[in-house]
Amino acid sequence: MKRAMDIVLSLVVLCALSPLLLAAALAIAVETGLPVLFRQTRVGLNGREFGMFKFRSMVKNAASIGPYFTSDNDPRITRVGCFIRRTSIDELPQLINVLRGDMSLVGPRPDVPMQRSLYTTADWALRCSVRPGITGLAQALYRSEATYEQRLNADLRYAREVSIWLDLRILVWSIRRLGGKAAN
Repeated sequence: MKRAMDIVLSLVVLCALSPLLLAAALAIAVETGLPVLFRQTRVGLNGREFGMFKFRSMVKNAASIGPYFTSDNDPRITRVGCFIRRTSIDELPQLINVLRGDMSLVGPRPDVPMQRSLYTTADWALRCSVRPGITGLAQALYRSEATYEQRLNADLRYAREVSIWLDLRILVWSIRRLGGKAAN
């Protein structure tokens, strides 16, 4: 049921937002050229690695220019990149990952492989027991303000309590967070 919901909602959102996706792609191409998508290796269900898509929000070859983790005033982030990050438009290409089965609409955000070392063996196994998501409990509750500990606890809580009803609540909370309202 969850997979069917992922496919149907992803297709609906991709169709409904296709003008926005095209506008974002054009804005990125005009400002910094092609490619407009960025693909990064992430860890998914059962620890399988996959390429997660995002709209490119940084200059080309950003990884060779500066630090791995971004900061508030990161000079690698473009003007269009600032906007698409603030509005979460940069995340929309992950709907392709959902259709491919790499991700779900809701689940823990997928980690990069090097983050494996931050977990205990049991916590990593629990986290990898569910498909990662475009949004999750941590994002719904905290957006990007979560501490590492809060994010970890929310991800593990989600893995323990996963259900369609929880997914629907998280989707509603996430949409409210995008609109500027806190989750209840």
